[in-house]
Amino acid sequence: MAEYKTRKYPLFSACGLNCGLCPRYYTEGSSRCPGCGGEGFLAVHCSCSMIPCCERKGIEYCFDCDEFPCKKYDGADIYDSFITHKNQFVDMEKAKRIGMEAYSAALHEKIGIFEELLGNYNGGRRKNLYCMAVNLLELQDIRAVMEQIGSETVAETSVKAKAAAAVRLFEEMAELRGISMKLRKKQS
Repeated sequence: MAEYKTRKYPLFSACGLNCGLCPRYYTEGSSRCPGCGGEGFLAVHCSCSMIPCCERKGIEYCFDCDEFPCKKYDGADIYDSFITHKNQFVDMEKAKRIGMEAYSAALHEKIGIFEELLGNYNGGRRKNLYCMAVNLLELQDIRAVMEQIGSETVAETSVKAKAAAAVRLFEEMAELRGISMKLRKKQS
């Protein structure tokens, strides 16, 4: 299969997922995904129909298409894979409205926060929850939680205790905003 060209903002997928906030992007080994705009993506995810479609039409993102949302999106917001699809359409609308440069800047801030969480508050077991929280919460809420985490865990030395505080604070914020931080399973 021929390799496609990488996009200017490879951590935001053609179909509206935040690749830079996906657990598979941070996985070691053969199941690691380079992000749909990254080198080697089609070798890992050869069943993706969005990228070849975008390439045929000369666009980088599905939201740039006159036919968006097309039948490829039927049921896309009903269940999740390894990353939440809950904000997929919201994020594409936001990227289209504010422009990819501004959207990418906000995404990169979220990625930095996600990486800080993984590096300092993970304990090896919180990657999926942090992925959900940083994907689904608004940036100002994430910043507020990070401030709380910093002030509540300043005296803590245990990563486990820091992770417990971070999880509690993200769950409280999600509940306050009416957001479920659980992946929705595909119904059989």
